[in-house]
Amino acid sequence: MEKLTEQAQAALAAVHSGKMVEAGVERVHDGIHTEPTLSEGRTYRLDLVCFGSGSVQLTFVPASAGTEARVPCDQSVVQQRITLHKPLHLDVDGAKGSTGMIAWQIDAI
Repeated sequence: MEKLTEQAQAALAAVHSGKMVEAGVERVHDGIHTEPTLSEGRTYRLDLVCFGSGSVQLTFVPASAGTEARVPCDQSVVQQRITLHKPLHLDVDGAKGSTGMIAWQIDAI
């Protein structure tokens, strides 16, 4: 898991731009469940990568903040624009049988 964590963080570092607001690394089976402190009316970018096997499901509450997506655990960085008008709850849940590590970062743009 340590090697997957390092690889996932390196993948995000390669695409990083803007001012980092919040970031983390989690096991796929734990998922990501966060309510980041973001300013309403501002635009942010979420960078998300999964290293391992299977896929994860990305969801936003409210749904209008971003686009729901299934993200494969194939080391590809997925980027989402986040526009806020209400507080945000972000979830990333692993599909059944998926394993590995998820790294994510929210940047102000």
